Amino acid sequence: MPNYNRMDIAFDHGEGAWLFARDGRRFLDFGAGIATSSLGHGHPGLTRAIAEQAARVMHVSNLYRVPQAEQLAERLTAASFADSVFFCNSGAEANEALVKAFRKTMADEGKPERYRIICADGAFHGRTLAMISATGNAKYLAGFGPAVEGFDHVPFNNLNALRAAITPETAGILVEPIQGEGGIRPAQIEYLRGLRAAADEFSLLLGFDEVQCGMGRTGRLFAHEWAEVTPDAVSTAKGIGGGFPLGALLANERVAQHLVPGTHGTTYGGSPLACAAGNAVLDVVLAPGFLDQLRATGARLRAQLERLVAAEPTVFSAVRGQGLMLGLVCAVPNTEVQSACLTEGLLVVAAGENVIRLVPPLIISDAECDEAVARLHAAAKRCRPAMAPAATRMTAKVPAK
Repeated sequence: MPNYNRMDIAFDHGEGAWLFARDGRRFLDFGAGIATSSLGHGHPGLTRAIAEQAARVMHVSNLYRVPQAEQLAERLTAASFADSVFFCNSGAEANEALVKAFRKTMADEGKPERYRIICADGAFHGRTLAMISATGNAKYLAGFGPAVEGFDHVPFNNLNALRAAITPETAGILVEPIQGEGGIRPAQIEYLRGLRAAADEFSLLLGFDEVQCGMGRTGRLFAHEWAEVTPDAVSTAKGIGGGFPLGALLANERVAQHLVPGTHGTTYGGSPLACAAGNAVLDVVLAPGFLDQLRATGARLRAQLERLVAAEPTVFSAVRGQGLMLGLVCAVPNTEVQSACLTEGLLVVAAGENVIRLVPPLIISDAECDEAVARLHAAAKRCRPAMAPAATRMTAKVPAK
């Protein structure tokens, strides 16, 4: 179906942070399948775990215990705020589970009128009917009939607006600590802390959408940890499986206890194969020193990007983000920059607010970051706005008679 605007390139194989096209071209991958291929391509631990598990058993359904899922849940809860984990297949499903869990919690606590969720402008929560309504972007809603009821939107990073939007029907808050699709827009630390305070004051539930910014992407396992805030639930996906479809809802006991048998489920979610991939990713991300190194790499890359912005002010205007979730605000159309990067053998991802995303595999090296910045400089030269001819500029300074 024609719902994708695909670039005319097909990849044959990958090695680490590099992808090799079927026509022989070689590309440095700073898109990572939209922040999903967290261990790059062909990672030996991940590919071995998937192959060995596939040879044993791929799928049994959730009618039975799945030891691989139990192990992954134990590791995720031990490393986070959460008491329990629900596994699914994608970020949209994880967010659907979060919203259902929030509504069910309020209903079971004797407040069924509390079903509405406050979301932020500029968000992206997925492509299901409910999640495009949670996103609230008119472009994504157009043509799909009435929006699903129960979502209210307020300006991002604005606590006064959020508190003013709370009503007796509000169940909870759902916010991305860093908006990815919206343009690599980080939430302010005091904003995240203020969300927790507002939720406590009005007895609401606080959820963070970490589908893109979680699983080590910012230099901590979850981005909200930078603010030292404890949510009630977190949705995550993308990098959790290193490219294998996997999503998860992490929740505290207040929320998790209400998803009793029959309230929610999934056929594929939490399969032996998916959770084998998830455990292989955690073997790397939770290894001693890995996130420390990621933070150092991200800081070094950001400093280089700041120098790029200073050197190419007609093409780039600012750097945003944290860790290995960085964005370049463009002074020319970001699609032009994306195309120029492709010509230079660098893969990047466009985002809102005229931003290009730089979300490489988490195993990226300093040398590969240097190479990416060099290719960005070359791409910027291709995108510099054409200067007006000298004679035209001089004529423009002559006052009209």
